[in-house]
Amino acid sequence: MNVMIPGQISHDDDVSAEKNPSKPEDAVRSLEGRRILVVFNPRSGHGDSGLPDFVQSLRAIGADVTERELQPDTHMDKYVSDVQSYAAVVGAGGDGTVSSLAYAMRYKNVPLLAYPAGTANLIAQNLDLPTDPSELLDVMIHGHATRVDMGEVEVKGEKSGFCMLAGAGADAAMIRDSEELKEKYGVMAYVLSAMKQLNPKKTVFNLVIDGEERHFEGIGVMVANFGMANYRLPITSDISPSDGRFTVVLLKAGNILRLVPNLIDSVRVKLNLGDPLFSGNMETLQAKNVTVDAEDPFPLQYDGELHVETTPFTARVLPGAIRFLTKLPRTELDT
Repeated sequence: MNVMIPGQISHDDDVSAEKNPSKPEDAVRSLEGRRILVVFNPRSGHGDSGLPDFVQSLRAIGADVTERELQPDTHMDKYVSDVQSYAAVVGAGGDGTVSSLAYAMRYKNVPLLAYPAGTANLIAQNLDLPTDPSELLDVMIHGHATRVDMGEVEVKGEKSGFCMLAGAGADAAMIRDSEELKEKYGVMAYVLSAMKQLNPKKTVFNLVIDGEERHFEGIGVMVANFGMANYRLPITSDISPSDGRFTVVLLKAGNILRLVPNLIDSVRVKLNLGDPLFSGNMETLQAKNVTVDAEDPFPLQYDGELHVETTPFTARVLPGAIRFLTKLPRTELDT
């Protein structure tokens, strides 16, 4: 049961406009006088996200909008210390910005719109959010808040949050190599970088999964909460952001391109076209708590942000930690 605070948008979890029909003018009136906090990263992405138009439209329908621009060396907690006095928060930036904001807001019960203003915006893609400012405003008005899990990752005693996935190995190397390509190629930078991973380093990974040890040789480990890659293609067929568990993906393939058949398998399962045909390149496990170490130190990434730290790291699930605004029913968030 959700406890509403004064001024909070009354979008119940997983209740869509179709289930609760109302007149459009009534929906618009629901934002009138509501306090909306917009936290944005001016360094995210390389194009026009339309955020000024979005904010102007919010104000035009009577919302009381507060804007806060992220500054270097200022902790995210500072921007949301008063978050529970707002009806909703808009986080405008890439996946790293959105996940950091969501972690700072965890268990505050305030809906968050993952405004896509970065390069890939995988969190927004998983929520099937549009990129047009007027359509995003429509999500604010007619969408609903769905409660999903988050991940908390700990490296050398420092904790951070992630919504999409944390990884070590080839996926982190791919993100590292894409950085210099993003400005010119945008989201295609990740594809071009993946093609460079033809001979990635292999090592023995030592895992502790819910207290049980596991060892395997491969090119990487991904601890996934959301399961859609670019263009909403499923990474695997068994990832849910609302089941209180991670899906741990063991990358056993010799290179990232050899995982393409597994991607095809995931699409086939999603479309009910049959059982998987390829299994040797990837293995998936379910877990609430995962520690990942490797014989050779491997780079780390959380939600598309490369970090200077290397393995080992520990990830633990935070069940139902954040409420995202979307129009999708919760079941459509699963792969």
